Amino acid sequence: MDTRAREVKLPSYAKIACVLLSLVIIIYGLHALQGLLIPLVFAILFSVLLFPLAQRLENWRVPRILAITLCLILTLAVIVGILYAVSMQISSFAEVIPQLIKRGNEYLAQLQTYADERLNIDRQRQVNEVRKYLNQALSEGGTILTSTLLATTSTLTDVFLVLLFIFFFLLYRDFFRSFFYRVFNGTRRSKIDAVLSGIYNVVKDYLAGLVLVILIIGTLMTVGLLILGIDYAIFFGFFGACLVLIPYFGISLGSLLPAAYALVTEDNPLKALGVIGVFLFVQTLEGNFITPYIVGSKVSINPLAAIIVLILWENVWGFPGLVLALPMTAILKVIFDAVESLNPYGFLIGEAEKPRPPIKNFQQLAEHLPKRAKKIGEIEEKT
Repeated sequence: MDTRAREVKLPSYAKIACVLLSLVIIIYGLHALQGLLIPLVFAILFSVLLFPLAQRLENWRVPRILAITLCLILTLAVIVGILYAVSMQISSFAEVIPQLIKRGNEYLAQLQTYADERLNIDRQRQVNEVRKYLNQALSEGGTILTSTLLATTSTLTDVFLVLLFIFFFLLYRDFFRSFFYRVFNGTRRSKIDAVLSGIYNVVKDYLAGLVLVILIIGTLMTVGLLILGIDYAIFFGFFGACLVLIPYFGISLGSLLPAAYALVTEDNPLKALGVIGVFLFVQTLEGNFITPYIVGSKVSINPLAAIIVLILWENVWGFPGLVLALPMTAILKVIFDAVESLNPYGFLIGEAEKPRPPIKNFQQLAEHLPKRAKKIGEIEEKT
């Protein structure tokens, strides 16, 4: 009796159905477990960022647990310093709120007059509509306040979980490497080390480059706002710079708050347009020069794939999904490139290759073949 397992061949439509069902289950699991997975992914990224410092301390004969603890204390100090600076800016910004309300009421009165005289919309009708939406906002205020408090509590819990996960990731990093050796025991350890090293390098370069990009963009926008004479230029500049975490349109969104502030506090509406112009100019520099030069091809994902994964992860994890979309996709690309059966998917999400010019005659073909053979040999040596 033949007890060997027989391969079950499914028709193409059954394979497609299985793939789609698996994707639905995976996406649902990611959404259902986001309370655990989001802190876990953030902890992995920050562990990669803190690993060089922890390793340097260990090379100085500092015990591993003490080295990791010092790294976490330094991280907490940086976070507390940033939060303190932001809170000071917000408290100063709160002092001008009465002025904002007064100027906003003036603009509202002008809009009411314009609607009454030019659009024939009665003032009483405008007041009734405003009152209706105001009552609706007040009725939902309690819900908004409750959700805000819950979100704050959840954020504090997530910060604690991230720090705890970082500690154990750095402490057990050799243990996790041995785990991967056991899981993929049929694969050469050198190949596993190469994949892990590739993931580490792409995450490290992305995070380090991102911090430098934020500093450069924040400085540029702060200088631009100072030239325009906008108050709280540092706050608005680095607030917009942090939104570079949302690729392609984050800086544009960051221009809305300082533009609204300039429109309300300044007598010249052109200053608001100037603020938007500064942000758009810096975004152009960021997209075409700053980010490509600093981050380079470390996260080599084509724009179409980037937009798709941003929308996908935003629907799955919300705003944290937007922040984590690109580094997670870059990690997947490293894995896809390392696994032969997944190479086409790595190629699909990577940077598009430039089309080669057509070969018109045999002389060009003879010149082209040695170059092609050399390139194939280099690729085989890398793999």
